[in-house]
Amino acid sequence: MKKKIASRFWGGIALAAVAALALAGCGSSGSSSGAAAGGTTTLKLVVADYGTGPANASAKYWGTIITAFEASHPSIKVNVTSIPWTNFDQQVQTMIQNKQYPDITEGDYFSNYAQQGLLYSASDVLSDPGNLLPAFKAQGTYNGVQYGMPFTTSSRTLFYNKKLFAQAGIMTAPKTWADVEADAAKIKKLGKIGFGLPLGSEEAQAESMLWMLGDGGGYQTAGKYTINSPANVEAFTFLKGMVAAGDTEPDPGTVDRTPLWEQFAQGSIGMINGSPALIPIIQSAGVLKAADWTSVPIAGKAGPLTTTLGVCDNVAAFKPNGHEAQIKEFLDFAYQDKYQLAFDNEYDLLPATTTAAKALASNPVFAPFLTALPNSVQYPSDTAWANVKTKIQDTIGTAVTGSPTTVLSQLEQASTTAS
Repeated sequence: MKKKIASRFWGGIALAAVAALALAGCGSSGSSSGAAAGGTTTLKLVVADYGTGPANASAKYWGTIITAFEASHPSIKVNVTSIPWTNFDQQVQTMIQNKQYPDITEGDYFSNYAQQGLLYSASDVLSDPGNLLPAFKAQGTYNGVQYGMPFTTSSRTLFYNKKLFAQAGIMTAPKTWADVEADAAKIKKLGKIGFGLPLGSEEAQAESMLWMLGDGGGYQTAGKYTINSPANVEAFTFLKGMVAAGDTEPDPGTVDRTPLWEQFAQGSIGMINGSPALIPIIQSAGVLKAADWTSVPIAGKAGPLTTTLGVCDNVAAFKPNGHEAQIKEFLDFAYQDKYQLAFDNEYDLLPATTTAAKALASNPVFAPFLTALPNSVQYPSDTAWANVKTKIQDTIGTAVTGSPTTVLSQLEQASTTAS
């Protein structure tokens, strides 16, 4: 189990151990999960696994909810299948293609299923959809109707090593790209990596968007893909200069987020963009004391960003098995504040409801990230995004070693084709 943040005060709602949990796959058809003998309905729940091992596997978190839910709802049973979050989209897509329909998914991908008419709306399966954080409503909406219901959220800030900054003679946090470049060069002289730039396949779409936002860019403008915009090209041209100068790790397009976060935690990187999930990695490493690092708004071209990337994983509720009423019973139960906060406590993520966010607002660890959420920018939510994201993850890292204009133009063409 990863080391917990000492300042947390949510121990009272920590997850209880589950003595036995049956992980069930998604049967071959909707009829296999209908009302069984005695009038019991079985729901198929498919979730992304955010854990680092058996001790904090997502199935354990959901098992706690299911045990309590089934005790108070004896006519509804819930079978859970947990999939590593890095493979979640692909495996759920395969289930749908094979007509092995889940009742509920908790992960990333939803818009194509809404387009296919497979999903219940948020208002169908939640008694209080208005309690979902409004910042993510548009991201979960298709054709004016909200289908994607955020269950966990996150935002990004710039982490920097105050100890390395002091050794390099840097007195203040970086506010602009020029600051980042100058500070990274000074840290490089200490024999460390100036800026950790994860543009490998794990989450290249997130790191890229943070730099695009720094010059007012992004993936879309007015709902249309503009990946090769002048602002985006300028952002990657700047990054290419950083890479060429040796201020980042070599060949960022081959390096994923997780190993770079671990290197930051070991004290070998001066700056890196991160989420609350970086904090327990720092604490587990035991190298950096609390006074040795901090996080601040992400540096933009002309100054600190007033917006940042906001990410959520969505719940989607599927129609084919015909379990609308039972799904609503379960989701109303699962979205209680105590379970939202327990999830945040376990996986160092942020809540998805207004009431849970208010309950967590005084926590000194999470407060800066919660403050950033209302003004956050989300990924596109159109049906092309799943394919566009995969293409970005696979290729955008080559823009910092090759031609930014060429790589971004190719991605633009691919996104237009996918749309």
